[in-house]
Amino acid sequence: MSEGIVYQNKDILFKILGQTYKEKSFAAYGIDLPPIRELLPTDLPKIAANEKSIDNLFLLEDGTYAIVDYESVYKKANKIKYLNYIARVMEKYFKENETFNLRLIVIYTSDVQSAEPTLETDCFALRTEQAFLSHIDGEAAFREIQGKLQSGIPLADDDLMRLVILPLTVPGTEGKQNMLVRIVELAEQIPDEGQRIFTLSGVIVASDKFINRDYMDQIRRRINMTQLGQLYEKEKIEYANQKVRENIKEMAKSLMDEGDDIIKIMKVTGLTEAELLRLQDENVTV
Repeated sequence: MSEGIVYQNKDILFKILGQTYKEKSFAAYGIDLPPIRELLPTDLPKIAANEKSIDNLFLLEDGTYAIVDYESVYKKANKIKYLNYIARVMEKYFKENETFNLRLIVIYTSDVQSAEPTLETDCFALRTEQAFLSHIDGEAAFREIQGKLQSGIPLADDDLMRLVILPLTVPGTEGKQNMLVRIVELAEQIPDEGQRIFTLSGVIVASDKFINRDYMDQIRRRINMTQLGQLYEKEKIEYANQKVRENIKEMAKSLMDEGDDIIKIMKVTGLTEAELLRLQDENVTV
């Protein structure tokens, strides 16, 4: 199994995806949820350093938060991980005097046929909503969408949502990898740029946990030649520049805490006096 996308790369892909997930639905997976309002960041507070990131976190149109996790095996112990996810989401988004609703969706690849959706003890009951991709005929769905493209029929949002998870409808690592290649080839034929970018970035994020690392790197190199690759490089540069700015601000805060002269700090960091005063105000506020 893959070790997962390097966090910086995942962060960039999520930013690209976040621009195109709006108003799409999980109906294609057999899950009855309101449409998606927003794809939320998954860099939530961690209790321990080795905790895993949530696969996806969405804000739905009715104000409900939805954790979406992909699994290729069923383990009862995974519910401990889900409880951790719930605690971290609530820590960030729960507000005392506001209505809060959270749903936990587990999407199982075709390697899993059934799973126990609940875990109950005397002090809590955990309920998951499940989708089994083994119920989707991936080959038939692929041919249907391919036929639409060949006939010049525009793809609907449900078609795009199916495309990004089609590799997971095939059992075994090799089968998933073969379907991933076919999806990338098919996505390159999508005439609408936004839909093409959504499909390419979405299938990478959805498949990453289940595809061999070297194989996934080959796919990424191929995608780098597309418009997604160009957008990805642009976002990567912006991400790096943002990190540089954040590091400079942290350096400035540290120097101010140590009582260094503001002129010296301006020379070292390149920040203006106004920027340093704003940082100083932020420190006082915190």
